[in-house]
Amino acid sequence: MTTLYLTSKDAPFPYGPLGLAAYAGVEYVFDEEGRGLEFIAAGKEVKGLDAVLQSLADETNAWGEKSKVEPYLAQAAHLASLTAFGEVTSSLDALDDHLALRTYLVGHSPTVADWALWGALKAHSIVAGLLKRGTHVHLARWFTHLEASERVQSALSALLEARSSKNKSAKKAAAASSFALGLPGAVEGKVVTRFPPEPSGYLHIGHAKAAMLNQYFAQMYKGRLIVRFDDTNPSKEKSEFEQSIIEDLALLGVHADQLSHTSDWFEKLYELCVELIKRGKAYADDTEQEQMRAERAERLPSKRRDMAPAETLARFEEMKAGTPEGQRWCIRAKISYDDVNGALRDPVIYRCNLTPHHRTGSTWKVYPTYDFACPIVDSLEGVTHALRTNEYRDRNPQYHWFLSALGLRDVHVWDFSRIAFIYTLLSKRKLHWFVEKGLVGGWDDPRFPTVRGIRRRGLTVDGLKQFILAQGPSQSQLLLEWDTIWALNKKVIDPVAPRFWAIRKEDAVKVTITGVNGVEVKSVPKHKKNAEVGEKKTVYSGEVYVEQEDAVSFEDNEEITLMDWGNAIVRSKEKDANGAITHITMDLHLEGDFKKTKKKITWLACPTHAHPLVNVVLKDYDYLITKKKLEEEDQVQDFVTPVTEFMLAAWSDANVLDLAQGNIIQFERKGYYILDSLQGAKGQETLEFIRIPDGKAAGVASKAEQPAAVEEKPAKGKKQPKGTPHPGADAKANGAAVPKRDKKAGAAPVSAAAKVDSAPVPDPAPEQGTRLVRSDGDAGFEIPVPTSMFTVKPIYGEKAVPIEPGSGMFKVKNVYDP
Repeated sequence: MTTLYLTSKDAPFPYGPLGLAAYAGVEYVFDEEGRGLEFIAAGKEVKGLDAVLQSLADETNAWGEKSKVEPYLAQAAHLASLTAFGEVTSSLDALDDHLALRTYLVGHSPTVADWALWGALKAHSIVAGLLKRGTHVHLARWFTHLEASERVQSALSALLEARSSKNKSAKKAAAASSFALGLPGAVEGKVVTRFPPEPSGYLHIGHAKAAMLNQYFAQMYKGRLIVRFDDTNPSKEKSEFEQSIIEDLALLGVHADQLSHTSDWFEKLYELCVELIKRGKAYADDTEQEQMRAERAERLPSKRRDMAPAETLARFEEMKAGTPEGQRWCIRAKISYDDVNGALRDPVIYRCNLTPHHRTGSTWKVYPTYDFACPIVDSLEGVTHALRTNEYRDRNPQYHWFLSALGLRDVHVWDFSRIAFIYTLLSKRKLHWFVEKGLVGGWDDPRFPTVRGIRRRGLTVDGLKQFILAQGPSQSQLLLEWDTIWALNKKVIDPVAPRFWAIRKEDAVKVTITGVNGVEVKSVPKHKKNAEVGEKKTVYSGEVYVEQEDAVSFEDNEEITLMDWGNAIVRSKEKDANGAITHITMDLHLEGDFKKTKKKITWLACPTHAHPLVNVVLKDYDYLITKKKLEEEDQVQDFVTPVTEFMLAAWSDANVLDLAQGNIIQFERKGYYILDSLQGAKGQETLEFIRIPDGKAAGVASKAEQPAAVEEKPAKGKKQPKGTPHPGADAKANGAAVPKRDKKAGAAPVSAAAKVDSAPVPDPAPEQGTRLVRSDGDAGFEIPVPTSMFTVKPIYGEKAVPIEPGSGMFKVKNVYDP
């Protein structure tokens, strides 16, 4: 047995051995009771960072070309000893140069050299800040690539958990934090796990956790994963749901080694129920449902509990035939009627149902319950480890009882906590209500926690995997925030998402730039930090659009930076009667230093026939409910968020037309988006993008709990800037959109106008005009102040504040005095 022992208290922490062990699938344990870094393999104990790294490399075949690897081990040890900033920077520069055209330090796969240097860099206090500066692009790419491995992410999460587990014993901390401790009794090559969805609906994020964990352990032990459809209730199940589940699992990257159905075992399950009856461990019961529920609650035996096996078998045959008499009966396991565990109080194991089954038709009139069928089929199909959410924990003794009573091979049961999020419904019944009422577009709506919904919202498989593995095999039932999962997702998409620009249509400002002759097209990187993402075409012109929000922030003669172009100086601004900026004139000043400007803005060249702009719609969403967690007594219709979909009409450059549905990008200064759909004929396309949350608090907060904002929609009837694409088209044709009102939710959104009208009415404002005040009492700037402002008496009077002797302030000459 090979095991790496560590303690989270080590400083500097040996990240290299942990990374290599996690990546190679070697068991690691956080021993907080005193054992330091130690590696045990083949009965040999190895201590010390260098010795452990070399032994791990021997054990995992991670040497590669040893003569080329060894110098990097020495470099890692040397780097760890460096403290001078200049020396550290020089070492990083050399590594960055070496990795410019390489994925790994040596060869085409990670070696012990990569993990040794990665560990040394991660443990170094200076390196983290240097890498964030973005000057070592290739080194940062290599570093992020190694750390992004799901097993390494799981190990780092385990380390954090071990460090924070102050009130737990070391063994409990380790068991609750690391999947690498593995499954009990697991043997490599022989582990079989199973994911048993019921084909009665669409998979949601809770099912995703179960499916991914089952695949994770099957792959970890080089075993097999069975996807088994638990089709024991013909009243709810359909073939269409089976197909959707297979498709959803493919979206998650979950692929079964074997596909089966519980219905494949109906004949065998029937025979085993007969055997259970013959052994006197099951009986037929016709007690009414309400009475049966009351007897179970009061721990009273059924009047049929002592029915003879022969009579029970006769009743079972009536049930199998589906006769009127048979439909009155069920079969119950004879376990205990007064056990403290309610799951053991003679549970029902067979019931009658005349609904045709979607696979077996009318062949069967009796069907096993999940609790009876699951352990038996697990055993018969060779499952070694049954992973179940801990809501089934009370049923675990029942699971093992059935296998013991029938003399079948036992199965390891491994519990993990259910996944639950704030403002999120996982109940199929409640989600179905939203679909029925037309409050969402369907089961793949981006507001839904279904696999299809979260994938359409932009959650990647890698991001979801990292989140699930980071949870660890925790037994705690937690109500999770959405910020963590979206933050992990951002780490996945940020290094590879191409960058584009979008300009909001409403009140877009036309800018004339002097010093620009004609139109020029240049190729620029889609991602400044990752050349592999490719290049895009950027159009440079003397007339561009900027957003109103940027325009109003410009000061006269201010130097600003036009991103991907250079600096420009604002020379003049024109406004309309409402104070909105309508036109700006700038002088191009490419000699300017972009590091000295405060404002870096996005822009788009005004469209021409050769270089048009593209209509885009940017969508964002709120939670469907306004309460973080609905209780059992809560009615979902009482907590429906009035407005949950928000749309913004914008323009983008023609590069976005190269995107395919499902592509993830970043609109710079706006956020990450996924292309949801493309509509319209060629030349008049409208692309709809869905905003991907980035994990920041503002992005995951419920908008229903925030002050009402003005609805985002293009102003109707307002003259569009000259050069608007598709002139004369109405707002809808140009991609304009407004928040959809959930009319059936029973609560219409309150408009911004209604909010204003209901506010207290202020005193009448003074007559329009201006008056002049000075910035320093009787001296200083002359400042024109609109008289429509309410008059407020100056805090310090009309004159400048005199400086008293001994005040500690120095009197200086006013810099604006002549």
